[in-house]
Amino acid sequence: MRKIWILLVTFSSLWAQGENLRLSVPYQQYKLDNGLNVILHQDSSTPTVSVNVWYHVGSGREKPGRTGFAHLFEHIMFEGSQHVPEGMFDRWLEAAGGDNNGSTTSDRTNYWENIPKNALELALFLESDRMGYLLEAMNPDVVEGQRNVVKNERRQSYENRPYGMAFITLFENLYPANHPYHWPTIGSMQDLDAASYEDVVNFFQSYYGPNNASLAIAGDIDIDTTRLLVEKWFGAISAGPPVPPQAPPAAFLIESKEIVLEDKVQLPRIYLAWHSPSYYHPGDAECDVLSSVLSDGKNSRLYKRLVYDLQIAQDVYAYQYSRDLGSSFIIQSTARPGIKLDSLLSVIDLELAKIQSHPPTNREVQRSVNQIQANFLRRIENIGGFGGKADQLNNYYFFTGNPDYFQEDLSRYTALDPVDIQAIARQVLTPNRVVLSIVPEEKRELAK
Repeated sequence: MRKIWILLVTFSSLWAQGENLRLSVPYQQYKLDNGLNVILHQDSSTPTVSVNVWYHVGSGREKPGRTGFAHLFEHIMFEGSQHVPEGMFDRWLEAAGGDNNGSTTSDRTNYWENIPKNALELALFLESDRMGYLLEAMNPDVVEGQRNVVKNERRQSYENRPYGMAFITLFENLYPANHPYHWPTIGSMQDLDAASYEDVVNFFQSYYGPNNASLAIAGDIDIDTTRLLVEKWFGAISAGPPVPPQAPPAAFLIESKEIVLEDKVQLPRIYLAWHSPSYYHPGDAECDVLSSVLSDGKNSRLYKRLVYDLQIAQDVYAYQYSRDLGSSFIIQSTARPGIKLDSLLSVIDLELAKIQSHPPTNREVQRSVNQIQANFLRRIENIGGFGGKADQLNNYYFFTGNPDYFQEDLSRYTALDPVDIQAIARQVLTPNRVVLSIVPEEKRELAK
């Protein structure tokens, strides 16, 4: 424990306040007249900068029958805008020594560039042009081309991948049909085919304005100069329509759902899924630690029993899948050859009953918290990319309203003790769950 906290003082953005060591990332935050939220963080440890844009739209903003738009735009946004010809976004960044990427979830879409400090204005120009002037370069042919790319990605990542339909099936059964988390981020083939060009344009106009976005810039920057550059490139972009808050229907299970899927796989696999507390809400951190106690490392409870002691499973994983409107706690395990899934399920349920009856040990909880702390600190050593400081500033702003939520985030874990983990196990791991068995084709007898 002591070694981890000593690491804090090695980072340029972390300091001690008084006698208490506190993790903090200093920032400046303001809004442009068009509503764009801007977060600036100075870190001169390396001559690099990360530009990170979060659009507060993900697949959860889509409608039944018209899904997959947010992920489709993740592709379209790299295809050129009014002042950036097709193919030049990546080429200009690479020529300047930078790299970039993007990702889409049910809650948000993000794009980022990691560049040398002297290429900051290039990254701001590129991001501003696709925010303000994408539609001038978009046409039905561009949409159709990227629609086909996304459909092929769905085939590769889901339909033609072993166990690939597992999570689509889990969330379809965890959430009602009109809930934003019922459909996958990638959308359905039918919805992608049915979407008209006008549908796609309307989605962009509704959600990709500066008033529904947050721009975080972290790295070796001069704050005053950067403010002028942000105003120069983003200030003239018109705001989009107001985006109302979401009001999803309630999501809960009143009984256990048991589903069997046949797939082109060699070994059967079981998935268990429950509703759990939302991201950063009370109980979310407890679920992270619970998942670690259950399956993180060879001495974890489920791994030791299923894989090491009984040798009836190839693997086992437990994790908290945290999201804004409600999370999911998931356990999955792949059986060894010749083992039926009900054998795995009985052992899993026995171990879950144990942790509900008796708290984990102090050692188990402390080991999990130490691992979470170490991973957290390693991640924010970097200013850019997924999980780096620029991304975390946007993450915390979106989910909590406070960009510098770093200490509060870590404190969610360091304040836990074993009875907290027992309590969340009792609260979340109820008999009302989704039990999904994926078995080899024509071998349903291996299912639970």
